[in-house]
Amino acid sequence: MTHRILIVEDDVKNMKLVRHLLRASGYETLEATNGAEGVEAAVAEQPALILMDVQMPVMNGLDATRTLKSNPKTRDIPVIALTALVMEGDQQRSEDAGCDGYITKPIRIRSFLEALKPFLPDED
Repeated sequence: MTHRILIVEDDVKNMKLVRHLLRASGYETLEATNGAEGVEAAVAEQPALILMDVQMPVMNGLDATRTLKSNPKTRDIPVIALTALVMEGDQQRSEDAGCDGYITKPIRIRSFLEALKPFLPDED
């Protein structure tokens, strides 16, 4: 079984990079360009993992994560914050919103996929 990963990202270049890395590693990807679309996609598609940009239009990633974690249909899906903001307290704010992990941008290609593995169920 191939894991499906939802990428919620408003930057076209970041979306393309993450999509490429995931697909090249055998994952299926779903995509949304703002937090509201991400919530809708997560409820409808039930991905194995959600990669959530923090700063986006319509609904930011932290509000989207709070919404997902309050919904019984999506609360158990791991959410990893992807953010270029690396200010003191950002990681704590992400955790407080319900994010299960935190990856800073620019993405370090070599360590990116390794960072996702603990959040994905073992493949049989």
